[in-house]
Amino acid sequence: MKNLLAQPLTLPCGAVLPNRLSKAAMTEGLATSDGVPTPELERLYGIWSDGGAGMLLSGNIQVDKDHLERPGNVVIDSEPNKEMQAALASWAKAATRNGNHFWAQISHAGRQTQKIVNKTPKAPSAVKLGLPGGQFGQPVALTVEEIEEIVRRFAICAAAVKTAGFTGVQVHSAHGYLFSQFLSPRSNLRTDQYGGTLANRARALLDAVAAVRKAVGPKFPVSVKLNSADFQKGGFDFEDSLQVVQWLEQAGVDLIEISGGTYEQPKLLGLQGMEEEEKQEVAESTMIREAYFVDFALAMQKKVSIPLMVTGGFRQRLVMEQALESGSADVVGLGRPMCVMTDAPKQLMEGLEELPRYENELSLFPRWLAFLGNLKTLRAMAGFAVQYWFYGQIDAIGRTGQADSTLTVFKATQETMALQKKLTK
Repeated sequence: MKNLLAQPLTLPCGAVLPNRLSKAAMTEGLATSDGVPTPELERLYGIWSDGGAGMLLSGNIQVDKDHLERPGNVVIDSEPNKEMQAALASWAKAATRNGNHFWAQISHAGRQTQKIVNKTPKAPSAVKLGLPGGQFGQPVALTVEEIEEIVRRFAICAAAVKTAGFTGVQVHSAHGYLFSQFLSPRSNLRTDQYGGTLANRARALLDAVAAVRKAVGPKFPVSVKLNSADFQKGGFDFEDSLQVVQWLEQAGVDLIEISGGTYEQPKLLGLQGMEEEEKQEVAESTMIREAYFVDFALAMQKKVSIPLMVTGGFRQRLVMEQALESGSADVVGLGRPMCVMTDAPKQLMEGLEELPRYENELSLFPRWLAFLGNLKTLRAMAGFAVQYWFYGQIDAIGRTGQADSTLTVFKATQETMALQKKLTK
């Protein structure tokens, strides 16, 4: 049987991915306080490039320094100066040294901007994030002019990374970030041309995609990361997602990455959210129950011919091959395993049957205090804390060249919080 994971994929624009495995976008927090890429980012992505993935996706590259997903994000909110352009080029060179693709994930955090970055972030509407703990401020509704400026910045960012040697871009419209906020009727209460109907709620995203395509030309890969659903009552649902995917295909997008959830409902991490999950009407396949979003992708493939990437939960090679063979995925995204096993793609293609499930062994609370995870506020805190452990591993690889086997969830949380404070001073 041919090795499905090692098969190349030709995208609609003509670019070829050398295999079907991608390092998914994960926040790094390794830029300077001004948002400039560092030697640590180069080291991290050079190691990931050596790991065998056909494509690497960067973490959030923000188009507004006042709307970071976290301190330490790379920021391109205007034409880069010489220092910035050189840093981007150096990063891109390291990240493509193994002949793989390296795509920039372009993003704006909107209301999911932490208070330590911005106490009054801009968002489609003044709807505050429904998370306890006071980490996020009260948002202010964007004006039409501000939305148009954000769209323009997505194009500026895309042109800058293309010039620097990145080989593609991904517009982030999932996980509760700005364009995802526009798509959701829960967070978008606007009554102008950007609110109300789905066509209006998708306008900002489609405008950004058109602007990015114009900026990079027809032969450069343009991708979108989209929620299959928000899994929240009254939110962006699967029927909406099916329609948006069709519009994105008409807009000439080369690849759509299917994910799901928001900070309030972290389905992307397989975690329980702040409210009961809203079930979606999608036929269940006979595939092994592991990857979170394959059934949604399979249903989407009946509506569009655009290549789909599916990220979230993949650990067994058999399941990855099953997803590729069934047509529910054209590219498999790997996230958390690559924070420790940086050559996971190479090992899978050489026959490794299963990746480690680090998340199953991680908890903020010792076992005798596990019951604390039943309290909503503490559950949210514990979920973020486990993520901080993966942040810590990314940080360790960037700084030392290898993961930290001694790191605990508690220590990772302390170090991440301290670093974020340092970067916002």
